[in-house]
Amino acid sequence: MKRFLTVILILLLSAGLVFAKAYDVSKKAGDYSVELAMDKSAVKGKNDLEITVKDAGGNYVTDAKVIANYSMPAMSGMPAMNYNAEAQLHGKTYHAMLDFPMSGSWNLTIKITHKGKTVSAKFTIDAN
Repeated sequence: MKRFLTVILILLLSAGLVFAKAYDVSKKAGDYSVELAMDKSAVKGKNDLEITVKDAGGNYVTDAKVIANYSMPAMSGMPAMNYNAEAQLHGKTYHAMLDFPMSGSWNLTIKITHKGKTVSAKFTIDAN
């Protein structure tokens, strides 16, 4: 019986990992489209954020400076938190490592500087 329960528990935990929902969302930032993707839902700790930036013609923008600013407002007994992660270009997409120190709802602003102009797109991301 103990072995049976152990097997069931392992299967349930495995199913949770297999069906972890990926994060995928897009918005406009000025003339650019910004697509964000993660392999799984955000968690407390380190998360690899993939950022795709395309111009109005649908072409990849690979010569921009991309910053991911993530913050959580102050709450009762807790100061506000604000962090920046500079995204690095890998192929046609940018990658930023977001290190959430706690679970909860985080404000995420992607700032794109390209050809002397800075635009931004705002998102909300929930870390579990």
